[in-house]
Amino acid sequence: MCWLGITDFARGCSDLSGLVQALRTEGGGDALMLRGTLVVEMSIPDSPRLEPLLQFSQDGDWPISLAIQAVPGGGVSLILQQSGRLSHATLNPSGAGHTGQVRLTYAWDSLAGYARLALECADSDRAQIALLPPPCPWRYQDLKTLVSPGPLRFTSAALTYLAVSNALEPVGPMPGLAPETPVATPQGYRPVDTLQRGDLVLSESGDSLPVLHVLRREVPAMGIFRPVVLRAPFFGLQQAIQVSASQRLVLSGSEVEYLFGRPAVLVPTRHLMGTSVATAVAVPDHPRGKGMTICYTQLILPDHAPLLAAGGVLESLYLGSLRRDATRLKASQLAAVDRATVPEHGPPRYPVLGAFDAAVLAERRVA
Repeated sequence: MCWLGITDFARGCSDLSGLVQALRTEGGGDALMLRGTLVVEMSIPDSPRLEPLLQFSQDGDWPISLAIQAVPGGGVSLILQQSGRLSHATLNPSGAGHTGQVRLTYAWDSLAGYARLALECADSDRAQIALLPPPCPWRYQDLKTLVSPGPLRFTSAALTYLAVSNALEPVGPMPGLAPETPVATPQGYRPVDTLQRGDLVLSESGDSLPVLHVLRREVPAMGIFRPVVLRAPFFGLQQAIQVSASQRLVLSGSEVEYLFGRPAVLVPTRHLMGTSVATAVAVPDHPRGKGMTICYTQLILPDHAPLLAAGGVLESLYLGSLRRDATRLKASQLAAVDRATVPEHGPPRYPVLGAFDAAVLAERRVA
């Protein structure tokens, strides 16, 4: 996997070094990227009409036109025309008019005749995927122009970042722990990145559970993937740990039962940013980051069991019914593993808190 170009619209900076290098090594402006991925993260505007989010167009020997729009009801549409070939799809992961932070992923492999468009919502565990007609390759030069500011490109203020990879980037369940995060095992704490399939870890109840799979991934260190530091001693943590903004904590106790009527709840880390218990990490200052990317690790456990990390309780990777959906499984990080080893997780054990409830609970923990 190689991220060749990233533009962070929130901070107004870009890293195009990978695309510049690829243009040199692949033979210049007409060199073709036969397979790759375009990722756009954005906040869908709540509008009764079509709203342009990203537009890119140029003529010449390789005419190309790309339009990404927000559609009424919380969906996103993509229209891509390349040398007379048209690809179009409209996706809405909730189907209920939900607006919020989403990640749109267009992946293509022109040799295999495979292309897909996926839309993932920050508040959902499920990716909506549409298969598209056999794609054309992209010129490296066009991708560089797309990622760079210029007159051929329009971008909405709703965009968070735009990234290009020369691999088929997976969608669906994603890792969310820094590789050095200490995870409890029967022999003591170990960095999560040193664990392998078959190792035992301890759940919050003290039970020993086998690690079914370990997922690792390098992603843009922004948006839903932005690194966040959870501070000790909050949430039972014995030391500060770093996680993705999409990682969820498992919180329990009398105040949880009183406020929400459940023994435990799931709290997305991104909802804790801005409180005294969590701090967003400045990307250039992070020692694990490579430019504008960061590496995360996560464990898949039986029955979606929580895991014990640095004294706190964190959610392990939730798969739901992924193994029974051939399209989603092929597009995920588990595409290459034996399907028989992929567990099926039932409905989430605990409800997921929204931003307001999560902030209220965090402040009560501090008080």
